[in-house]
Amino acid sequence: MFGLHYRLERKTLGFVLAVIGVASIGGLVEIAPLFTINQTVEDAPDMRVYTPLEVAGRNIYIREGCYACHSQMIRTLRDEVERYGPYSLAVESKYDHPMLWGSKRTGPDLARNGGKYSDAWHVAHLNNPRDVVPVSIMPAYSWFLRTPLRTDDLGKHLRSLRAVGVPYTDEMIANASADAYGQAAPDSPFAEGVSKRYGEATSVRAFDGKPNELTEMDAVVAYLQILGRLTDAAHKPAVATETAPAGTKSAEAKPAETKPAEATPSGGKP
Repeated sequence: MFGLHYRLERKTLGFVLAVIGVASIGGLVEIAPLFTINQTVEDAPDMRVYTPLEVAGRNIYIREGCYACHSQMIRTLRDEVERYGPYSLAVESKYDHPMLWGSKRTGPDLARNGGKYSDAWHVAHLNNPRDVVPVSIMPAYSWFLRTPLRTDDLGKHLRSLRAVGVPYTDEMIANASADAYGQAAPDSPFAEGVSKRYGEATSVRAFDGKPNELTEMDAVVAYLQILGRLTDAAHKPAVATETAPAGTKSAEAKPAETKPAEATPSGGKP
């Protein structure tokens, strides 16, 4: 084996062709599945896009490096499913640019964090994690509460996301700043527009507990509360019914067998 390698190193052209061949095999393994992505990624008709406020919160989440300690991808392992909920599906990350599956868990996975805790809990936790989890080693982000959220560039963020496939409309882009404010100010005239453009199920409330102010805390809590809730695909079981072949005597009807949704896990081991 080593003799072949030594001889190959002496022949420049042969060595280059060998490198190209090996690299091509690796590239084919990674690229080939993309040609069948429409067949392997689940369909989620109820999937909605992130609101401008949630996009802002996601940007802050990335800015602060939260993905370095928290994953957003539940593996198909029994202990993970029992702890965090249904394993992650590929379709749940279809509007994530970049994806935040992560590769390390200093803290818990957040893929299904939405609705698990109240807004007040998140505010207290981000302000000082030790107030709610005494053994937490997470740093405090107390400045979120006193930092006004920048909204004038949200239209540009939505336009950039549309360029990579997220179906934002011209109306959504044009009203991005107003919708970010309206989602955190339920009594404002802008709140109605949020429900109109993103659906009646969209949460509209003062996430940081201060309805007259729009802060970075509003954005981050809004983002955390939507994780795992953009679609219900992972919670819908696939029902398969076995039917006896035609002409079979005394065919006994079998009850419908409920199986977990056969779907594509959203990635490798984090």
